[in-house]
Amino acid sequence: MSNLKFKNVLIIGGAGYVGSALVPSMLKKGYNVTVYDLYLYGDVFSNLEDIPNLTQVKADIRNREKLIEASKDIDAIVHLACISNDPSYELDPALGKSINYDAFFNVLEAAEKNNIKRFIYASSSSIYGIKEERDIREDASCEPLTDYSKYKLECEKELLEFGKVHEMEHVIVRPATVCGYTPRLRLDLVVNILTINALVNRKIKIFGGNQLRPNIHIKDIVRVYELLLSAPKEKINGQIFNAGYQNYSVEELAKKVKSVIGDPKIELESVPSDDIRSYHINSDKIRDVLGFEPRYTIEDAVRSLVDAYGKGLIEDGLKNPLYYNIKMMQKVNLR
Repeated sequence: MSNLKFKNVLIIGGAGYVGSALVPSMLKKGYNVTVYDLYLYGDVFSNLEDIPNLTQVKADIRNREKLIEASKDIDAIVHLACISNDPSYELDPALGKSINYDAFFNVLEAAEKNNIKRFIYASSSSIYGIKEERDIREDASCEPLTDYSKYKLECEKELLEFGKVHEMEHVIVRPATVCGYTPRLRLDLVVNILTINALVNRKIKIFGGNQLRPNIHIKDIVRVYELLLSAPKEKINGQIFNAGYQNYSVEELAKKVKSVIGDPKIELESVPSDDIRSYHINSDKIRDVLGFEPRYTIEDAVRSLVDAYGKGLIEDGLKNPLYYNIKMMQKVNLR
């Protein structure tokens, strides 16, 4: 497509859970995509290697020189890379900070040196912390409970200031918890965890149960990033958008999973949890400003996982480090 506003796009962390769905979609739309990633979870794009508009760079985000080099002739950056989720971060807080926060300045420097026109940053809706009220909007107070969410918020602040000083178009998205099947699958996300346990154990352990979780289907979050790439500057520049769809308690999610699978023998067991994060986000802004409407449900996500499992695409779903960030970090001893 010759009418793409930002044709050459660098996706940092592009071989991850979201990237493994986003990259193929963007390639089909005619973007020239450069993926910058450590590829800890393998070559998720092996079926795309003959596509001329895909460039892959296997490198660490903490490698300043390689990041600057990879950013040459790039129009826009989509920054997805991080040590994601709290348990993975807490495994080695110093490592988490070095990647999630310290290396963010490498990305900003690369953007400055290569005159990047648009920067899209993947933050997290977990920065809101614990909220008793419903419908948390983008202007709500942020009270991050963990270092993971604290540094997500700090990166937001750095980008907002940097974008103003350097007149670079910049936008922040705070995604809900993503769900559904992708080539680089994660089974350490709430809907995906519940589903794989139901499929393998015929039993779902509900840790806590009352905590509220906002959710968004993988196909919809892909649509969000593509929309943020194509949207007019005046609608996105300096803006923050929640990106979620269905807000449910963990217990309600477990019941949905059981209902979709349709096996009455699946047990639901409630167990105590020290995970007190609970928030219910409102995503009206991205609808009102950019016209984004979700198309896929939690039920669709569960069905995609059930289908993949039935086809043998999920191997040893409860133990395989490929599907669990913290297990893979321990296996490769990432430093």
